[in-house]
Amino acid sequence: MRAAIDAVDAGRLVRAALDEHAIADALARAATVDVIAAGKASSQMLAAFLDGASRPIRTRLGVGPRRSDGQLPSGTTWIDGGHPLPDEGSVAGARRALEIASAARREDLLIVLLSGGGSALMALPAPGITLDEKQHTARTLMNAGADIYELNTVRKHLSAIKGGQLAAASPGAVLTLAISDVVGDDLSVIASGPTVPDNSTYAHALDVIARRGGGDRYPAAVMHRLVEGAQGRLAETPAAADSRLARASARVIGAQRGAIEGARCAAESLGYHVWIVDEPITGEARLAAPAHVARVAQGASSFPRPLCVIASGETTVTVSGTGKGGRNQEFAFAMAAPLAALGAPVAGASIGTDGIDGPTDAAGAIVDGSTFARAREAGMADPNRYLMDNNTYAFFDRLGDLIRTGPTGTNVGDVQVILVA
Repeated sequence: MRAAIDAVDAGRLVRAALDEHAIADALARAATVDVIAAGKASSQMLAAFLDGASRPIRTRLGVGPRRSDGQLPSGTTWIDGGHPLPDEGSVAGARRALEIASAARREDLLIVLLSGGGSALMALPAPGITLDEKQHTARTLMNAGADIYELNTVRKHLSAIKGGQLAAASPGAVLTLAISDVVGDDLSVIASGPTVPDNSTYAHALDVIARRGGGDRYPAAVMHRLVEGAQGRLAETPAAADSRLARASARVIGAQRGAIEGARCAAESLGYHVWIVDEPITGEARLAAPAHVARVAQGASSFPRPLCVIASGETTVTVSGTGKGGRNQEFAFAMAAPLAALGAPVAGASIGTDGIDGPTDAAGAIVDGSTFARAREAGMADPNRYLMDNNTYAFFDRLGDLIRTGPTGTNVGDVQVILVA
């Protein structure tokens, strides 16, 4: 797991991108360069960019989680944003980003460094929507189990910066370098795509609302805006044909595959044979986990031992309890029983590569064939009640089986590993 995280170090990815001829040429040709970094990896991405850029940078803005690392270069503005829900800092960061983009001249270049979490960390409610209403909407969608595509479809249509609107505000060229935390590496979904065309519509956002609880669960102003937009009385987010995005380009410089390769190299160095599962792990965590173990049980016979099975993706959790946990902790918990049933010495783990799983200080958790037996010995007579109450953090904390990396400064989604002796 640590090798997976190290392989997608945000600073290293930015430095490698700066060595590419096309990016170096774009920097050299611009009259003036500004840079905005937004997301969980923004501090590391911004520091690496400022250190490696071949020319002076006029304006430097970072919007991300509260920083605990060293100082950024002088002249850099840093704004703490909120996550998983936006806060006043998120709004301040988004306003400043739009000011920087709008102030550019045609001959200037705006570099945007994006990473997962940017949707909340840099957020500006659309006219008629308050921050409280955006927070309520995001919280309701997440508790209802909305995946990142659904969540960001709604976010984009309640925003004044997402869905291409940041790039549309700039008269100059815009170049985005993104570290992807979404399955499929869709640039329009990473941080809600503030600099790329958006093919989703208000009607799509209304469909998500209908699937995730219905309009009665969401603020009236939110529903009013989405209905007005779907009826054509509000402009859609910029699409591919929008001339304001003609000089905007974007590319993914870090993806989940990099984390998988890091884990693979580490496993092979330890003497494991490796099976990489190509199909992404998605869906409800407590359902996806036993399905994944069943697939491993069926396919493992064709591989020699010892075996390391590596997968990635991003699951969801529908919150019905009052406990604390995250999708990786629920995924790990739901692997425990089927792994024990395999009969061989096994271990499994699931982590978020950002080091933050849900509203907890853990990245995820580890399980093995003895997990439930040890839980009962520790006085947890009915382990399943922890899952039913969405309280897997308390379960694993009591066993000492949480994986705590601290915030990693990167984010390429989740990684799952199963070891079979």
